[in-house]
Amino acid sequence: MVVIHTPTGEVHKGQKGGTTGCGFNTTENSGHWINTSKKITCGKNGCKN
Repeated sequence: MVVIHTPTGEVHKGQKGGTTGCGFNTTENSGHWINTSKKITCGKNGCKN
């Protein structure tokens, strides 16, 4: 599953209500995160790899 951070448009590995691959907590400002099927655009370790 992947999530998009709506303010930045960056797509991360992970899911809403948890933590992304690179460490963002999607429960903080949960309105900024949406589950999606888009391609991951985050280049940080954990999301990219």
